[in-house]
Order: sequence, then C-alpha cells, then structure tokens
Amino acid sequence: MDALNQNIFKIIGSISDEMNTQCFVVGGWVRDKMMNRENSMDIDIVAVGNALDLAKKCSKNLKGSKVSVFKKFGTAHFKVDNINIEFVQARSESYTPDSRKPKVEASTLKEDQLRRDFTINSLAISLNKESWGKLVDPFDGTNDLKNKIIRTPLKADKTFADDPLRMLRAIRFASQLNFKIEAKTFQGIKESANRISILSAERIHVELNKIMLCDTPSVGLALLQESGLMPLILPEVSALEGVDEIEGHMHKDNFWHTLEVVDNLAKISDDLWHRWSALLHDIGKPPVKKFLENVGWTFHGHEYLGGKMARSIFKRLSLPQDERLQFVMKLIRMSSRPIAVSSDVATESAVRRLLFDAGNSIDSLMELCEADITTKNPKRKKKYLENFKIVRQRLIEVEKRDKLRNWQPPVDGVQLMKWFNLSPGKEIGNIKALIREAVLDGEISNTFEAAKKLAYGYAKENGIIELNDD
Repeated sequence: MDALNQNIFKIIGSISDEMNTQCFVVGGWVRDKMMNRENSMDIDIVAVGNALDLAKKCSKNLKGSKVSVFKKFGTAHFKVDNINIEFVQARSESYTPDSRKPKVEASTLKEDQLRRDFTINSLAISLNKESWGKLVDPFDGTNDLKNKIIRTPLKADKTFADDPLRMLRAIRFASQLNFKIEAKTFQGIKESANRISILSAERIHVELNKIMLCDTPSVGLALLQESGLMPLILPEVSALEGVDEIEGHMHKDNFWHTLEVVDNLAKISDDLWHRWSALLHDIGKPPVKKFLENVGWTFHGHEYLGGKMARSIFKRLSLPQDERLQFVMKLIRMSSRPIAVSSDVATESAVRRLLFDAGNSIDSLMELCEADITTKNPKRKKKYLENFKIVRQRLIEVEKRDKLRNWQPPVDGVQLMKWFNLSPGKEIGNIKALIREAVLDGEISNTFEAAKKLAYGYAKENGIIELNDD
C-alpha cells in the first residue's frame, strides 16, 4: 500500500472489522497502483454492508470533513486533508432506456464489480485484517492492464446502454493511458453511439476536456471520429474530414490536419483553451469551401465564420462563456494574420496592427500558427518556420518601440474634453480613433506630445474651439 494512504486504509479496515463488514478499495486508485502511476487523490471504498455508517465512523476517527450522504445511491463522501474518500455500498444497478440514473439495490462485491465500466476499473483490494491486501479480480482486469486493453466486464452494448458516458470514458482512458480499446468493446461504442444524446452537455464536455489535455490528444479525437461519436458531439469538427477533387485539384483533409495541429500545440502548451483554439481553427472551412477555375480551392472568410461557430459550440456544450471563449474566438479569427505579415512586402503598419489586435494573446497566436505547419516537405517547413521567426523579431522590435501589446491611448477622453470643451460623444470618438489609426500606421509616435499635436490639428481643421492649452 502507498505510504501516504497506509494509515487511512488501516483505520478504515479496522473500523470495518469492528462493524463485521467487508470493505475494499476499488477502481482508479487500485488501477494506478498496479500501473505504478502516481496514485489519485480520490479513493473509492466499497462496503458489503452499511457503507453510510462506516463512512461516518471513519470520518470521525480520521478527523475528516463533514460527511455528505446520498442515501438514494447508498454513497457517502468526506475529505481527509486533500484526499477525497467515497464510500459506496456494494450494489447492482438497472437502467431505463431514456435515463442514465440507475435503480440501485444492495448486492455482493462481484455484482458491484460487474456494474463497473471496465475490467481495469473493477479491481478491488481487501482492507479487512484477515484478507488485508488481497486482490479480487473476477474479470481478468490484471491481464488487461498488462496488455493495455480497455474492455467491459459485461457485454459492451449492455454496459454502454446502461450509461452512455462510459463510451467517452473508454476513449478518454485509451488516450490517457495509451491503451487499445478491445474490438468488441469498440464495436459496442459504434452501435451505441446514438445513446450519447441522453447525456448532459456538462458530462460530455468534462470528458472532452480530459481528452484534450492528454499528451497526444489526437488519439482520443481520432477514436471519437472513428466510433461515430464526433459527428454527434462536434459535427463541425467531424465535417472537416474528406478530400474533394475537381479538374485534378485537391485540398488537404482538414480533419487529420487539425489533429496534427492539436498534437503539435500540445507539445508546447498545456493550456486547455489554447488547445481548443487549435481544434476549432479550421471549422469555418467546409461551409465556405469553393472551387474557382484557374485558382483552385478557396476558403475565403473561414476565420471569421469559424469564430462565430466556436461561440455556438461553447454554448451547446456548456463550455465557458467568458474570457476563455473570447480567447479561443480571437485566435481562430486571427489565425491567418501572421502568415500575411511574414511576407517580404508586409508593412510596418501591418505588424503594428497584428500586435495591437492580438494584444496579450500574441504569443499564443504565434504558437498556434507555428503548430499549423504540418507539411511533410522539410524544405517548405523550414521556410515557413523561418518566416515566423522573422515575424516574431519584427513584433519584438515594434513592441519595444511603440508599446502596443497592452496599448492605451496616449491621451484619454477626459483630457480631450478638457482641451476642447466637448461633452462625451461622437467627436471625442473621432479624435481617439484618429490618434489610434495614426499610431498604428506609423504616422505619429505613441507618445503624449505627438497625440496632442495631432488632436489640436484636427480641432483647428474642424472648427472646434480650444479653451485651454494645458
């Protein structure tokens, strides 16, 4: 047993013996222990007996937090330091076709293990004194761990019909652990995919986010597509798959390209929303795709449309509607801008506007654009990366000189109203816009004196009376 939890398990086992109750640690903690992975801070305890009373006595003895009891499901939960401990009475479950909320009945340990999602999560270790540390493995989960297999204890269609969330969990575990989903189990996912419709958006996005945070997100994303779940959860991403050909002109398969981009970005960023921007950066392409004679395939306006589509996706999946969404939308909408700035003919104004519009997201935008290079031609890839190095250098130079990354106007509206005896309104907005555009075009420096001179010149030309000359 892990030294961190040794005392906890001993106390739980001792109290269980006093109550003449069998108890076991089960699920993820056991799985991770057997894989020599860092143990989870979540411990699941199964009691063949009164789990609620056991939880209350254990919490008191361990000086844990107040016990939260869910009588309907026979579960109880408390915390000891940062460790979450959940107690559940060994049970069997039955479901109705239109719900994932089970009817629960007390049962044996084996029945409890049978209701669990996968054999690798059904492993149990005894905490009672007489059988301390004994592994109970009725479905050969140990062998599945050894062979890196995700398999259901029951027939797959039964397991996934009972709780469709398990389909997403199978894919998430395959992605997290680098396991393979057993053929019959994967076939069960394909056949049960439509059951995903009864899940809440929140339950779906939790699993999606875990897949996105894996070391190689493409593993799970590809399985979602191949299983038929992606078209039901993220049809906008699924629609990227496929290649059209007209008059010998083909375009790349944007689905598999996107997965490469996500993986590329995952190597340098563990920010979830940065990775979401990579997943969604091309979703506007299918709706605007056109073939033009003598030109080939075009995707004009896909960045702007993609940003709007991202908002709809976040709303549908109950993902954040705050600055995290704004960050994703900004990166999608600006995803082609650095490429334009990388050309030899790009003006200083274009560099300033890129920096001004991206603001604090400029580094993330550049990382996304670099991750977007998936060409298999080494010379071409090297050229693109060198071009982006030039862009980065130009951005550094402009920022050092003009301080545009977190740009604030050199003069504000209050100062303008004082100078020209104006009330808030259109004229003040015009002057502020004039100053901003002049700075971005390089016509004036980003300084108070330069802005003041320009503002006074505008005021004279437009007949605005100057009352003060502060």
